[in-house]
Amino acid sequence: MAIKGQKFREYDEEFRFKVIQEGIEEKKSARYLSKKYVIPKGTIDTWMYQYKHNGITRKKKGRPRKTEESNYKEKYEILKKFLESLEGVEHEKK
Repeated sequence: MAIKGQKFREYDEEFRFKVIQEGIEEKKSARYLSKKYVIPKGTIDTWMYQYKHNGITRKKKGRPRKTEESNYKEKYEILKKFLESLEGVEHEKK
């Protein structure tokens, strides 16, 4: 279990792929790779599982970012509706 404020080590894609390929091609165990590269065995097991099932070594976390264009269009539509509602209020006052 993680401790509050704990820093986790991050590994780049090339290194992950190198470890996975060594495990698959040379048929090395996760325990051997763990000792060789000083990485927790569970981490290597997770990388191997993800690679075998998804073909990738890392999933992006979080919500995908919206493009600037779609964000602009949404803002325009909201502003347009707001201005229409203001015009309706002004007509009622007269």
